[in-house]
Amino acid sequence: MKIYEVDQKISHATRQSIANLLTQQRISHENSGTYDQILTGIHLALESKDTAYIVVAEIEDEIVGVAFFNIGVSLARGGHYMWLNELYVQEDLRNKGIARKLLLHVIYWAERNGIKSIELETGINNAVTKHIYHSLGFYEVVSKRYGFSF
Repeated sequence: MKIYEVDQKISHATRQSIANLLTQQRISHENSGTYDQILTGIHLALESKDTAYIVVAEIEDEIVGVAFFNIGVSLARGGHYMWLNELYVQEDLRNKGIARKLLLHVIYWAERNGIKSIELETGINNAVTKHIYHSLGFYEVVSKRYGFSF
C-alpha cells in the first residue's frame, strides 16, 4: 500500500477515482454533495496548494482511501491549524489499518509543517472512527457546529 499526497499533476482519471470514493462516503452517511460537486471541489483543492490538500491510500494502482484537509489560521493557537474535512476508506477494505495509516500520514505532515493543532468532526455514534482518533491522541471538544450555504 502507498500513502501519498496528490498534486495538480494527477490525471483526470485519478481525480475521478477520488471523487467516486468520496461520493460513496457522502451517500453512506446521507450527506449532501453530488459527484460533480465533489469533483469540482477536488479541482479547487488542487489549485489551492497553500490551503487545501488531498492524501490517498493506493493498493495495486487503485485508490482505496482518502484524507482531505484545509489549513487555516488560529488566533487562539497563534499559528496554523488543520481542519480534517474527510477521512474515508472503501467499505470492503475497512479494519485493515488503512484509515490509521492515512491519519498518521496527515499527523506527520502537520508536525513537519508547524501546524499547531488538528481539528475534525465525526458522527456522534461513529464508535470505530472515534476509537482510531482516541488511540492516536485526539480528544473530544464539546461544541455545536453551525453552517450556512448559498
